[in-house]
Amino acid sequence: MQATATVLVYSDDANTREQVRLASGRRPAPDVPLVEFLECATPAAVLSELDKGGIDVCVLDGEAVPMGGMGLCRQIKDEVFNAPPVLLLIGRPQDAWLATWSRAEAAVTLPVDPVEFAAALASLLRAKKALSA
Repeated sequence: MQATATVLVYSDDANTREQVRLASGRRPAPDVPLVEFLECATPAAVLSELDKGGIDVCVLDGEAVPMGGMGLCRQIKDEVFNAPPVLLLIGRPQDAWLATWSRAEAAVTLPVDPVEFAAALASLLRAKKALSA
């Protein structure tokens, strides 16, 4: 198992980024690597970090301003070669269809529920590990 996984967290709200860090902890499940968080508050910062590579999973805030995570996710899937899996934070369960439109691999509602979030993140990390094996 790799030593750490890098999780990019995009939100213009520092509180939302903190919720993500706290919900995941250092390891969202015993069978996945430790996570290191890379926080971004702007879409440009997200794209810059993705260009550098090394991101295992992206967590994007669908409610972020000026560009929501759904639109950013769709852009990433269209423009970034071998884009990492995306976990989208959505405002309401009814917005799940928009997460599908954006091509996110998973979605959870805000505010972040630690059990639901950790399970979704661990699932994406497992899938990423299986694809790279």
